[in-house]
Amino acid sequence: MSSYFVANIRITDEVEYSKYLENVESVFNKFNGEYLAVDSNPTILEGSWEYSRVVLIRFPDKDSLDKWYYSDEYQAILKYRLSAADCDTIIVE
Repeated sequence: MSSYFVANIRITDEVEYSKYLENVESVFNKFNGEYLAVDSNPTILEGSWEYSRVVLIRFPDKDSLDKWYYSDEYQAILKYRLSAADCDTIIVE
């Protein structure tokens, strides 16, 4: 069963966040993930949305998602995203 990584991101430091973006694609490609959506202006149907972007990534299964997220390569660049943005992330199965 596919597993989905959903991130709501409020960027607070564009320069620091760019360090994450410079490396995320090469790390991501190693772990069989597929970007389904990256949107900076989604349509809000209910409630409020106070973020800079939403990211939706599909992995073949939870194990693949975990291998990506907890990999040494991803953890090395994750610090840039976390220091440059407020992020609410979830896994949906």
